[in-house]
Amino acid sequence: MANTAFAPNNAVVKSAVDTAGFVPEVWSDEIVAAYKKNLVAANLIKKMNFKGKKGDKVYFPAPSRGSASAKTATDAVTLIAAGGTALSVSIDKHFEYSRLIEDLAEVQAMSSLRRFYTDDAGYALATQLDTDVIRLGRLSQGGNWNGSAATFAYGNGYIGGDGATAFDATANSNTGNETALTDEGIRRAIQRLDDQDVPMDGRFLIVPPVARNTLMGLARFTEQAFTGESGNGNTIRNGQIGDIYGIKVYVSTNADTATTSDTGDTNPRVCLMAHPEFGVLVEQLGVRVQTQYKQEYLATLLTADTLYGVGELRDTSAVALVIPG
Repeated sequence: MANTAFAPNNAVVKSAVDTAGFVPEVWSDEIVAAYKKNLVAANLIKKMNFKGKKGDKVYFPAPSRGSASAKTATDAVTLIAAGGTALSVSIDKHFEYSRLIEDLAEVQAMSSLRRFYTDDAGYALATQLDTDVIRLGRLSQGGNWNGSAATFAYGNGYIGGDGATAFDATANSNTGNETALTDEGIRRAIQRLDDQDVPMDGRFLIVPPVARNTLMGLARFTEQAFTGESGNGNTIRNGQIGDIYGIKVYVSTNADTATTSDTGDTNPRVCLMAHPEFGVLVEQLGVRVQTQYKQEYLATLLTADTLYGVGELRDTSAVALVIPG
């Protein structure tokens, strides 16, 4: 029988060097604030608030498109048969962040050190959620994922250099064939969305910091980003770093890394161009912060957790571009 006793071993925060002044209410507020601050992808897609409701799966109707019919004089109109499917999203992602803070540390630590742990908790949970959303985008354009990290790492997507060549993690002696983001690659990704009648309004591009560096060297990006063509003035001033061809561009360290044991040590990163309704985020439990005093350790256990699910709604409304890390 597995040993389920609480045994923190070396995971306990046991000195003033490790922690900060500990006030549960303050920690809760600051963790939630840090979580919200670090979210990028999760703020851009369709959301469904499922908080306080029971169940582990949500169904969304997905009716098929109809077409116009020619009207013949004196004839009845042509009825369009109902069609489509019901898409389901499983609420199966439960992640937590925990620290055990000894009384000695709580009493002696400087209050300024608290900021690290609250920021770290919020960042860790936000990173996990954002990563799941971007991974979801890699399923678009016909990609498949059976739930295993290894299978997903090969994933679906195109190389950033041309937006046309499929990403292959086993190419070049298993280091992958990813190439740096280019204007051509961005334009080809836009065309993929256009070809599938994806609405223009609301499209976004999420890139990792390494791609931002590349974008700063593209005249097409800097011309539009600094002239404020998005209607918000100079877009460099807010979380959105600019726009290109009318598509808002966001930078996020949470952008997914396409790695497996077979892809060497290049750690290719994933850029995602998508429409907000390519997928949905179902939140059943927002970030919750709980504390419990553990007398046997003379310490306080702090845990922040969240429960959610992500699911694909429109298979052709997102394009993943894989670039070198």
